[in-house]
Amino acid sequence: MLADRAYGSAAFRQALVGRGITPCIPPHAKHRIQNAYDPVLYRQRHKIENMFARLKDWRRIHTRYDRCAHTFLSAIAFAVVFIFWINES
Repeated sequence: MLADRAYGSAAFRQALVGRGITPCIPPHAKHRIQNAYDPVLYRQRHKIENMFARLKDWRRIHTRYDRCAHTFLSAIAFAVVFIFWINES
């Protein structure tokens, strides 16, 4: 799981490990115990954040006008394809 420093508590990490999830969370500089993480994987987190930022540019998606989950997923799929098409041109 990729997360920022706000989710770096020991209890949260233990809960993730208990569920079989490997956390990739950088430690706070002030913590005594500095947990290991993969900095290369963590740097790629911005791609995920940029994708959500681009999706929020679509008013229909960020306000969640659609009541049905399948219609909302279709709107997301359309927006993703359109964003991909624009970036390829």
